[in-house]
Amino acid sequence: MAKALMGHVNHDARTASLAVENSRLRRRVGDLEALVLRLQAENDRLAAAARDELTVEDLQLA
Repeated sequence: MAKALMGHVNHDARTASLAVENSRLRRRVGDLEALVLRLQAENDRLAAAARDELTVEDLQLA
């Protein structure tokens, strides 16, 4: 009986540990998703600036 109780206690501790780890990982995923969005927006801005610069240079050469 004692072994069964200890297994149950360890299971609760393991479940709590997994819940903490799950929470940490969800927060990290959220942080990474926000980073991806920021980098995509920055890439779009830089690509637009490069297109604009090429267009201006093409006009100056002609």
